[in-house]
Amino acid sequence: MLLTSLSACFRRAFPVLLTLLAFAAGCAPLRASEAELKLPDLHQALFLGGIAGISLLVGGIGIMNIMLVSVTERTREIGIRMAIGARGRDILLQFLLEAIVLTAAGGAIGMATGTIAARLLASAMGWPALLSAQSYVMSFAFSTVVGVLFGFYPALRASRLDPIEALRYE
Repeated sequence: MLLTSLSACFRRAFPVLLTLLAFAAGCAPLRASEAELKLPDLHQALFLGGIAGISLLVGGIGIMNIMLVSVTERTREIGIRMAIGARGRDILLQFLLEAIVLTAAGGAIGMATGTIAARLLASAMGWPALLSAQSYVMSFAFSTVVGVLFGFYPALRASRLDPIEALRYE
């Protein structure tokens, strides 16, 4: 019973998801008029937006965990830098920039993968691929913002380490 209802739900949602993916990737289906396109309703858009939000949250938590491990592994290095005169904001800036570079690199890989997937999907479906510069700028901006938001706590934690305790850390 559950499998049948899930199958029916998927069969109804699949064309809408393909249309939404095409719009998100900047591809326009070859249709006679815009009136023929069935745009997803508000619930489906909110659902997909929620999935995207959860994905960003999970990715951000992963970035935060990687940066916290980096701070823990480099505690002695942080202590040495602070002992020779580095201020807390210097340490904060270093780790914040590392988080931004990490997420920007992930964003670049994601943009490359998305471009390839959009072009493959467009060629397989017979659609022209219309990839806009705006989508690339937004992707890069979102990945950078995720790096700033989720990299701030580990950077702050690193900047507040006591130099003496950090030098003793093994």
